Amino acid sequence: MLFGVVTLLFFLFNLLPADPARMMLGQRADEEAVANLNKELGRDKPLFYQYIKYLNDLSPISIHQKTETAYFSIKSDMQILADFDLKTCIVAFKLPYLNRSYQSKRPVLQIVNNTLPATFLLAIMAMLFSTVVGILLGIASALYKGKFLDHFLSIISVFGMAAPSFFMALIIMWIFGHLLGDFTGLNRTGSLYVIDDLGRGEYIEWKNLILPAFTLGLRPLAVIVQLTRNSMLDVLNMDYIRTAKAKGLKRLQVLFKHALKNSLNPVITAISGWLAGLLAGSVFVEWIFGWKGLGSEIVNALDNYDLPVVMGSVLIIAAMFVIINILVDIIYGIIDPRVRIN
Repeated sequence: MLFGVVTLLFFLFNLLPADPARMMLGQRADEEAVANLNKELGRDKPLFYQYIKYLNDLSPISIHQKTETAYFSIKSDMQILADFDLKTCIVAFKLPYLNRSYQSKRPVLQIVNNTLPATFLLAIMAMLFSTVVGILLGIASALYKGKFLDHFLSIISVFGMAAPSFFMALIIMWIFGHLLGDFTGLNRTGSLYVIDDLGRGEYIEWKNLILPAFTLGLRPLAVIVQLTRNSMLDVLNMDYIRTAKAKGLKRLQVLFKHALKNSLNPVITAISGWLAGLLAGSVFVEWIFGWKGLGSEIVNALDNYDLPVVMGSVLIIAAMFVIINILVDIIYGIIDPRVRIN
């Protein structure tokens, strides 16, 4: 999956007609300066050469020339492997190198390290809110099937799934940050770390997390409500639940100890997909609320055609998606003995 993401991103962005060197130097820059900058960025080489070099940079096992000359001497893309001389190379183990930003010249890995914690915190809080509230509302909807509460939650869930996050961000910011700002005390925009007005340094402003986390959690909340409701209805009709009721167990004991545990598998699947998806979905939510995380960094990089930042950030999100899904497979075995591998 990661190899597919890397390949797709590389050719997608490098086949676009925009020229990063022209954007960095300005439209009035002369052709010689643009050509020199493209040479410095390595964009004067054939595209397939750039692709192989990018894979070499990302790989934890890297091959480098001992000399300062280019480690490929080619006349065409098809001669690359044939012209490769192992006697003049060094094989090294390293961290993946995500290149440097075209704009700030900072390593992309450093940019990700500085911004990812804020995005991860935002995604975790949004997922925590949607999971806890979604499961409780899903249980309530299942218990009151066919009644007003069930119909009301179904309508709200459909609206929540249909409304895009960037649209809801504008509405929520306008209502709770502008119209009701004096009552809620919430800011329309703001990040986790805020600079003190008196110049005494940065401090953490937790209330700036509320609106973006609430906005980001609305769509997974709607999905979790419906999944919990449908799964609970299936489990409550099973024989072992009727047996537990016949033995005289209390309603809450049957509900939470027996029914809920066995109805969580589809919910966990949704949580795993949404947690990774929220990291990507936070892009425009962060930008609207002024939250300084990886999402807003990606928006700025797209605006400036800063390819290394965009590609590196998306690759990190894809890697986290893979890791989260592996962890979910492990959690399946812990919760449901039927899927354990002995």
